[in-house]
Amino acid sequence: MTKPDLLRPFLVTDGSKFRLKDYDPGDTAGLPPEMKARSKAALQEGVARMAALQARLYAQDRWGLLLIFQAMDAAGKDGAIEHVMSGVNPQGCQVHAFKAPSLEELDHDFLWRSARALPERGRIGIFNRSYYEEVLIVRVHPGILRGQHVPHRLMTKRIWKERYQDINAMERYLSRNGRRCASRIFSCTCTISTSS
Repeated sequence: MTKPDLLRPFLVTDGSKFRLKDYDPGDTAGLPPEMKARSKAALQEGVARMAALQARLYAQDRWGLLLIFQAMDAAGKDGAIEHVMSGVNPQGCQVHAFKAPSLEELDHDFLWRSARALPERGRIGIFNRSYYEEVLIVRVHPGILRGQHVPHRLMTKRIWKERYQDINAMERYLSRNGRRCASRIFSCTCTISTSS
């Protein structure tokens, strides 16, 4: 089985039809247990390749890479970051974990705190959670939205569609300014593609 074949069942290509409840978090894509050892070897190869690519990214000083790990608590974000990024030079990497917003952050728009933590050129930025919280957690818990000091007349039923549009615009902006954004909402793994 090739890597693209292995990844295909786990890629979301049309977010409008994706429903997390339709997927088994324990799915192994039908791989036999002996694949675990081969998977570890493949991870090590990937880590070595990523270290070489990171050195090139840093030397070129033209692009930045933002990796967003978004999942529920205990879904494996920290473990994925630790294992996947284990071969990366810490000097070229910035990790930012987004917790509950501070009072200062609540006095700004919902993208502000993420924008402050973006990686500079030549570096890899890792977001452990991100602005996607706004269309996930905040949408489910409207009390959080009320605490964001958003003017009442802007809190219409269109607010979620508008925030999706804002997120898409932010990621287009990043791409147009030399930041590649690899973001996935995931249960325990994240697929990252690189290009220059």
